Amino acid sequence: MFVMNLNLKDLPEFLTHPIINSNTGVMYLALLVCLFLLLCFVMNKKSSCKVYLIDFVCYKPPASQKSSKEFFVKQTRQHGYLTEDLLDFMKRAMDRGGLGDSTYLVEPILRESYKPLRKDARREVEMTIFGSLDMLLRNTGVGTDKIGILIVNCSIYNTVASLSSMIVNRYKFRENIITYNLVGMGCSAGLLATGLAKQLLQVHQNSYALIVSTESITENCYIGKDRSKIVINCCFRAGGAAILLSNRPTDIKTSKYELLHAIHDNTSSSDRSYKSIFREEDNAGIVGVNVNRDLLAAAVATIKPNLITVGHLILPITEKLAYQVIYIARKILPLLKIQQYVPNYRDAVDHFLPHVGAKPVLDDLQKTLGLSDEVMEASRMTLYRYGNTSSSSIWYELAYVEAKGRVKEGDKVWQLAFGSGFKCSSVIWRAMKTVNYGADNPWMDEIARYPVTTTEFGPFPIAFAPSS
Repeated sequence: MFVMNLNLKDLPEFLTHPIINSNTGVMYLALLVCLFLLLCFVMNKKSSCKVYLIDFVCYKPPASQKSSKEFFVKQTRQHGYLTEDLLDFMKRAMDRGGLGDSTYLVEPILRESYKPLRKDARREVEMTIFGSLDMLLRNTGVGTDKIGILIVNCSIYNTVASLSSMIVNRYKFRENIITYNLVGMGCSAGLLATGLAKQLLQVHQNSYALIVSTESITENCYIGKDRSKIVINCCFRAGGAAILLSNRPTDIKTSKYELLHAIHDNTSSSDRSYKSIFREEDNAGIVGVNVNRDLLAAAVATIKPNLITVGHLILPITEKLAYQVIYIARKILPLLKIQQYVPNYRDAVDHFLPHVGAKPVLDDLQKTLGLSDEVMEASRMTLYRYGNTSSSSIWYELAYVEAKGRVKEGDKVWQLAFGSGFKCSSVIWRAMKTVNYGADNPWMDEIARYPVTTTEFGPFPIAFAPSS
């Protein structure tokens, strides 16, 4: 009872009491330490709010913006900026990049001459953002006065007032809403925004967090003669998504997913990674996004530690042990040339959704992780149907597996995105219920046609600029 009645003011007396010199005293101290650690564990669990994904919406541009690869080349030829040699390169890059003939271009590219204005870029982002938000708010029934956090990410397009302010003004959010505007963070920014929202929801109790992920193509179609900058024209297309998160316990029954993990890696401290994707002027002073030959090495250097961290969190113990045994054996027995063990992530997640990037990126990722065509289906079909919509691509992929009726209660979903910087992010979700897709799913009226068999056109044409 001496220990149980102990107060802080009695601590000096306790430390000098004869009982602590006995075995009983050691037991009392051990008990106190155990109780303290247990209290810390309970308090930590209590302070960590669960985060739920209530719903998300992907924007589907109007049919008037749908374009085949042939039409895009025709329009670009009409604009008169590129030589026939560069047009041929662009066509081969699109064929071998994995895009189909139903992706969406922005309106200025569809005109006879390409002379985009700032108002054209604003119209593009307004159509995408307002279109997706209108659907999301209608579907969830959550009032704008209930939303306490707003995070918007758009890599290249930046305006004053900010895009987050534009949304607040349009929907009349409350005056004390917390807003963030993420720019220049590339294709991984959508999952970075998810990680940021998760952290904010640990602090702001009983709140909703709204994420908007988009990109603007209008002013960023390269019209110079540098092949390494034309690659961007070949892959990126119009699109965007809106996502609503909550930490409110009352939303458990209506939510689609629970957020389990958000893992982020950033290798921007390396010059090679930092400059692998870089927006700059060419020799003629024309601005474009340069992709140099260090891209693949930078991607590997950033994605690898992200995969390792994910593995520690989600892989079963048998896979972890197998990896460690082979790793140690390779170190102490190099002469045996033991092959590196690639953990079977398929045992840990039910749906793997890597960022679409371009076909060579998906091919390399599939080969490295030993994944089947079925596992990569959602990514490849999203690339084929919608192209690379930057940070929102991973949401079109999730919409794909939902439209296929594949997401069952308890399923784990792994979204993986990577982009300029170089950065890599992973988010792991658990399905709260068997998900039935709604009328606003972008695949709704055509999902039966997929997957399609894509034509192999050979390796991606060489276009990388020298590293600097």
